[in-house]
Amino acid sequence: MNIQKRLLAVCFIVASITAQAQKAASKLYHEPYRLQAHFSPKEKWTNDPNGMVYYKGTYHLFFQHYPKASVWGPMHWGHAVSKDLIHWKQMPIALYPDKLGYIFSGSVVVDENNTSGFGTKDKPAMVAIFTHHNPKGEKANTSAFQNQSLAYSLNEGVTWVKYLGNPVLKNPGIKDFRDPKVFWYAKDKKWVMSLATKDRITFYSSPNLKDWKKESDFGQMLGAHGGVWECPDLFPLKLNGKEYWVLLVSINPGGPNKGSATQYFVGHFDGKNFTPSSNQTKWIDYGPDDYAGVTFGNTGNRKVFLGWMGNWMYANEVPTVKWRNAMTIPRELSLKLAAGDIYLASTPVKELNKIATQTLDVDALQLAKNNNIFSVIKQTPTQYVLKFNTAAVKDYAVVLSNAYGEKLVVGYDAANSRYYIDRTKAGQSAFNKQFAAIAYVPRVSLLPTSNFELLVDVSSVELFADGGLSTLTGIYFPKKPYTSLGIINNGMEIEKLQIQPLKSIW
Repeated sequence: MNIQKRLLAVCFIVASITAQAQKAASKLYHEPYRLQAHFSPKEKWTNDPNGMVYYKGTYHLFFQHYPKASVWGPMHWGHAVSKDLIHWKQMPIALYPDKLGYIFSGSVVVDENNTSGFGTKDKPAMVAIFTHHNPKGEKANTSAFQNQSLAYSLNEGVTWVKYLGNPVLKNPGIKDFRDPKVFWYAKDKKWVMSLATKDRITFYSSPNLKDWKKESDFGQMLGAHGGVWECPDLFPLKLNGKEYWVLLVSINPGGPNKGSATQYFVGHFDGKNFTPSSNQTKWIDYGPDDYAGVTFGNTGNRKVFLGWMGNWMYANEVPTVKWRNAMTIPRELSLKLAAGDIYLASTPVKELNKIATQTLDVDALQLAKNNNIFSVIKQTPTQYVLKFNTAAVKDYAVVLSNAYGEKLVVGYDAANSRYYIDRTKAGQSAFNKQFAAIAYVPRVSLLPTSNFELLVDVSSVELFADGGLSTLTGIYFPKKPYTSLGIINNGMEIEKLQIQPLKSIW
C-alpha cells in the first residue's frame, strides 16, 4: 500500500510538472504584443536580418541577436529556417563573438564552383561574409575596428567554422566599414561585394571570397545623407524585358519620417561601377519601422525582401519583455513605371496565403448600418489582411480601435496626395517621446483609381498601396487588442472590400 501511495504521489508530481511545462510552452510566442504572422526570436534581442539565402528547398534567415538580454549587446548571428517564408524554425546560434570582435551584419552565398576551396564541386560550402566589430578598438577611438571575415558550413548551415585567415578584408582607416552583401557576378566570373563605408557604398570584387580588390565608390552627393549608410544590397530586376540594377542603402538617422529607413537607387552596373538612372531620393518603405532590409540570395529572378521591424530611435525601449523586435513580412520586389520614372514596388509574398483563412467579402450595406467590419464578419481577428479598391482618389481612413479610446488610423490624404499611419493615440508611447507620431508616404501613382492592402498583426501594420508603389510600416502597443475595425470615407465608393483572417504561424 505504501508503495502504491508513493507511486501515486510521484505520478501526481510528474503530471503537475508536465502540466506546468505545457502551460509555459503554450505562452511561448503568445506573450503580449507578440506578432503571430511574422518572425521573431523565441526570446531576447534582435535587429538586422543577415545572410538570407535559399538553398536546397530551405530559406535561411540569420539575424543580429543578443541572447542574454532584450536590449542590444554583443552581437551574435541567430539562425532560423523555413520551407515557405512564413513558418520559421529557430536553430542554434550560428556565429558567436570571438577575439576579433562581435559578429555584425553580412551575407551568405553558396559557393557552387568551390572558388574558396572550403567545400568541393559536389558538396559546395555555404560561406558567410560578415563584419567583425572590435569593441576594444571602438572604445580606444581607433578608425579600423571593423573588418570583413568569413565562416563556412558544409552541412547546409547547421554548424559553422570560422576561417583561420580572418579578416579577409582589412579596414583601410574608415570608422564605419561594414555590412558586406556578396553575390556571384557570372558575366565576369567573380564575386562582387557591396560594403557600407561611412557615407557611401564601396564595391569590391574577388575570385575566391578571400582576396578582395576595390572597384569603385558610389554615393557622394547622391541620395539622403542624414546619417551613416548601412546594409547595402545590389541586385538586378527586369522591367519590360530590360535589365536594371537596384541598390538598397539603409540610413540612420535621416529617414523620411525620422530615424531609420532604407533608400534605393535604380540604375546600371557593369561589374565595377554602379550608375543611377535618376538623382531623386527614393525609399523602399516610408514607415518608421522597416530598416536594414535586404534580399534573399540564390532565388533566381525572384527577389524577396525582408526588413527589421524597428527604429533605432526607440528599439531598445519598446514595451515587450521576453522578446524584442521582429521582421517585416517577406515582400516580393518588382520595378514599375509611374509618373515618368522607375520605382521599386513591394507586396507581401504569395506564400502568405498559406496561413490565410477564407476570404470574406464585407457587405457595404451592413457596414453602413454598423461601421465595424468585425461585427459584420462576426470575428475579431488579431492578424488579417484588409483589401479594397477605390473608384476615386479621395480622403478615407481605416480606424482600428478599442474600448479604451485607443485608435490606430491608416488612410489617404487627398489634399496632399499621401497615405499615412497615425499612431498618436494608438496605445503606449511614454517609453519614447518620438514614438507617437504620424508617418506619411507620397502617392506615386497618377491613376484615377487606387487599391489598398493592409496587413495587420497583433502590434504591427504594413500598408501596400497602389500595387506596392507606396509602402508604410509601423508598430504600436495598445493596452488591449483592437475590437473595432471601421472605415471613414465621406461617401466615397469603396469597391470589393475583403478581409482575410490569418492563422498564427506559431
